[in-house]
Amino acid sequence: MSVLDPRETRTSDAREADQLAQLKAQLAPDFASQITSLADLSKLPVLRKSELSKAQASHPPFGGIATKGITRLFQSPGPIYEPGGEGVDWWRFASALRAANIGAGDVVQNTFSYHFTPAGAMFESAAIAVGAQVFGAGPGQTELQVRAAHDLGVTAYAGTPDYLGAILTKAAEMGVDLAHITKALVSGGPLFPAVRQSYADRGITCLQCYGTADVGNIAYETVADAPMIVDEGALVEIVTPGTGDPVDFGEIGEVVVTPLNLDYPLVRFATGDLSAIVPGQSPCGRTNMRLAGWKGRADQATKIKGMFVRPEQVADLVARHPDVARARVEVTHDGQRDEMTVKLETNVTDATAFEAIIGEVLKLNARIDLVKPGQLPRDGIVIADLR
Repeated sequence: MSVLDPRETRTSDAREADQLAQLKAQLAPDFASQITSLADLSKLPVLRKSELSKAQASHPPFGGIATKGITRLFQSPGPIYEPGGEGVDWWRFASALRAANIGAGDVVQNTFSYHFTPAGAMFESAAIAVGAQVFGAGPGQTELQVRAAHDLGVTAYAGTPDYLGAILTKAAEMGVDLAHITKALVSGGPLFPAVRQSYADRGITCLQCYGTADVGNIAYETVADAPMIVDEGALVEIVTPGTGDPVDFGEIGEVVVTPLNLDYPLVRFATGDLSAIVPGQSPCGRTNMRLAGWKGRADQATKIKGMFVRPEQVADLVARHPDVARARVEVTHDGQRDEMTVKLETNVTDATAFEAIIGEVLKLNARIDLVKPGQLPRDGIVIADLR
């Protein structure tokens, strides 16, 4: 049974009051004055990775975002520069380790990279916070990984889902017994059911967590194959891709995260991932909202007839016409040329009413398909490339 942080079992009212106070403390006064509840977050602009990269290029290293107590610097592809602070468990992954029953008495083999990106530091900081010892292995050199896991008495693995399998396979080839590894926390790639089961067959309980280099821990499993619990230090919204507008509860949309972090106050950071809020409460006793697994990428930009069409354009199309509730672009190819169909949820019956605005916003001619409100899929897809 994993150890629960008291914050993880509090009432929704207590959680909102605490998180609202933390949020307002990290906002500029003009923004803070607009926020009276967490639902008011939707009034603030979304920050996209592309925008952050441009801001950092103009105002290095962090795009003009006010930071304090920064002791570590990292670079992810883009490039995007991320900070790390001096506090214990600065990225908040300790909750995920506790859920995986990793703590005092464990020796964690941390195979996340320590090179350029913060993943290695994230999990090392969290492991120390829960009282475990850490072997900072990083990825690669699998034979040496096997030998160290045996000699150091490693009991828990942290890394990508597949690399643990590579270590175990190499150990079998070398005749090295790694039966003392009984726990694993994985991230950075899909954990397929067959892979999880293969670990279970070896006596290893494997759970997964979800986070990014920009915002840290977002959510984590407490029960295998169950929805993830949103971390107490992260405000998570699900919005229509290309916008900052929250979707209806349970619908798939883009994950937007506001980490509660005075050292690096990102607000409404768009991860580019698709997911959904899952109704109900976890049987583990944690009371925060639950997040479905990864459902794809929100950046559905697609080149059609040599021109890019982006989710932001589809959102603009909906915003410009009061009679349109939703829109979805579908791209096909007839063997000779691309064809674009724009499906609109509307009670209007004359498609010609939308021809001019579609041409103006999407810059392409399209077949227009009118459907009744509620008939488009709620799957987070606004541009479906069917070629």
